[in-house]
Amino acid sequence: MTQTTPSAWTDTADNDPDRGPAPPRLAAASAVSRRARFLGIGLAALLAAVSSADAQGAPVPQRKPVAAAATAPAATSNYGRLPLPATRLVIRPFETSPFPYRGDIPGKDKPFMDVADGDRLGHTAPAGTIRWEHETYSDRRVLIALPKGFDPRRPSVMVVYFHGNRSLLERDVIDRQRIIDQVERSGLNAILVVPQFAHDAPDSSAGNFWRPGFFAAFLKEAERAAIDLCSPKCTAGLAGRPVVVAAYSGGYHPAAYVLHHGGAEERIRGVLLFDALYGDLDKFEGFVARRGPATFFVSTHARSSAEGNRELAASLVRRGLKPAASLPASFKPGTLAFLAGPDGIVHNDFMTRAWTDEPLRALLARIPGYRR
Repeated sequence: MTQTTPSAWTDTADNDPDRGPAPPRLAAASAVSRRARFLGIGLAALLAAVSSADAQGAPVPQRKPVAAAATAPAATSNYGRLPLPATRLVIRPFETSPFPYRGDIPGKDKPFMDVADGDRLGHTAPAGTIRWEHETYSDRRVLIALPKGFDPRRPSVMVVYFHGNRSLLERDVIDRQRIIDQVERSGLNAILVVPQFAHDAPDSSAGNFWRPGFFAAFLKEAERAAIDLCSPKCTAGLAGRPVVVAAYSGGYHPAAYVLHHGGAEERIRGVLLFDALYGDLDKFEGFVARRGPATFFVSTHARSSAEGNRELAASLVRRGLKPAASLPASFKPGTLAFLAGPDGIVHNDFMTRAWTDEPLRALLARIPGYRR
């Protein structure tokens, strides 16, 4: 194979969606230990949910997904109790994960894996750096969490969160951004689903989510994983739940593609963007034009993505829509809002300190009809 250059959005060197230094790597044992104490489960049980290679900061090899939830909640006396007496978490490999990906880059007619070195495959970033598949694009893991008080007998929603660049599920999604904590404190009766994209790399590539209809298959596997984590009693209450797509920073790119042709458009109840409009504005505009009356679309931002937010809002105005510049108290169908945060917001801290602390919690709390 020859080396090729992917489009600009695959690397932050071009669109810089994750400014500032990468967050410091947390000691894996202490990070997981803190999470274990929060969940009220043993450290050994939680460690079973993550790979030992990743806990040491090493690349995660490609592997075959397991059939059952790694935290094995059935071993506890609380398994099957509803509402859930404590938050439950599992990180498990998926067959329908974003990576590994062996297809082409959309619109480029070039393979994503464009470098071969013996039995190694690699992807050439815009700056010419080669990122090897086994180090960066082979992590199949997906985080599934059910908050304390979750009750599948009540109306519920699936929140699918797309992390930004240079991220890991344990270090960044769980510990740094406190995404599980924010979902729990929002009061939303929600299933949280977070796929791992490029492994700790400055890359926004969507991988298999570039494929038409792939997101729908991913949601089906997420439902099965959530049922494993909850109990068989949850089966009816978890099937076909409405979906809220939430994306931070570089997560905009996979979000744009799942909205564009992910195959689950009718299930999507709303979209929440967090300093994330760095590109693909046509895909976001198209989704709002098609589905706007039936969904909510809320984009919050700092200065780093202000231009993209202004451009999308202006395009929607030209379509005759009227975006709000403040947040309504309730995100009813048809809600369309763009909120600019005050000066001084640090992009890397946006998911914990933006126009308010814990912005994901603040927005999820405004979704009506799915309270715990």
